[in-house]
Amino acid sequence: MTASAPATPLTPAERRIAQHVVNGLPARQIADAETLSHHTVRSHMRTLRRKLHCPERCSLAIVTHRLLSANDATAPSPDAPAPDLSTKQTSLLRAITEHSTPLDIARAANIAPSDLHSALDQLLADASAPNTTQLVAQAHGWNLLTADQTSAVQSGARQ
Repeated sequence: MTASAPATPLTPAERRIAQHVVNGLPARQIADAETLSHHTVRSHMRTLRRKLHCPERCSLAIVTHRLLSANDATAPSPDAPAPDLSTKQTSLLRAITEHSTPLDIARAANIAPSDLHSALDQLLADASAPNTTQLVAQAHGWNLLTADQTSAVQSGARQ
């Protein structure tokens, strides 16, 4: 699990990079959009991770969640209404925002590791999200990752 600590404020350039990350752009497209080198974008990403207290290898879904939770970026406006997720899917969604490794995600969501891939595929399909980073951004847009939802998911995951 990644630590939750107050994030260091982002510079305007870092905020622009952060918004591109939340919008789902890969580093090369961010570089093109900002007319920066790929190496400069990677440097900004390392700084973003450090300021958000994310380990170097934490997933972009975690980075996206922290950026949106800290109001350092804006969630995209949903194109469709929020899907009706099961308690298990909501637990999986929350686990994605806290853990990077498949085993840790499965444990946090109380899912057998062998079932994680199919459960994640189903969650992505139900939310019409292409990947976990976009899923987290959409979930923020739908207000599925509020503090109240987090408490409900965590207590549900322990049962």
